[in-house]
Amino acid sequence: MSLNIAKEVATLEQMSVGQLQDRYVEVFGEAVRSRHRQYLIRRIAWRLQANAEGGLSERALRRAEELAQDADVRLTPPRWATLAKEARPAEAASVRVPVTTDPRLPVAGSQITRKYKGRTIIVTVLADGFEYLGVRYRSLTAVSRVITGSHMNGFRFFGLEDRR
Repeated sequence: MSLNIAKEVATLEQMSVGQLQDRYVEVFGEAVRSRHRQYLIRRIAWRLQANAEGGLSERALRRAEELAQDADVRLTPPRWATLAKEARPAEAASVRVPVTTDPRLPVAGSQITRKYKGRTIIVTVLADGFEYLGVRYRSLTAVSRVITGSHMNGFRFFGLEDRR
């Protein structure tokens, strides 16, 4: 029986994720938990091609088994990973990265003002975000979205984009 792989793949492209999961069970004989459409299509197409054209050679299968021997797999973590933090080697010590703020922003506690549609907008800069009308926001873009009702770059909206 010769299969037209291109036709089969075209058929797979038209299927829903549920249908692809059912087809996977037909082709592989086992259930799949993935709902990633492209993954399912590729796996099913691979198996259909392998069935039609023949899979890996015996030599390739033996070599794969040699490479995947269980004796080579580490079953326990390295000793230093289970030691107390003080006893770990220097290369395993965690390094703290200083938090830097955007140079375009004024210091925390400052206020950014802007006139918009006849009213004055006042936003307070916080150490971890921004405050507008008593509500905290993580970014200026979120504040500008609340004000304008559409997506807009917060730095551009408040005229801060060229302050470097």
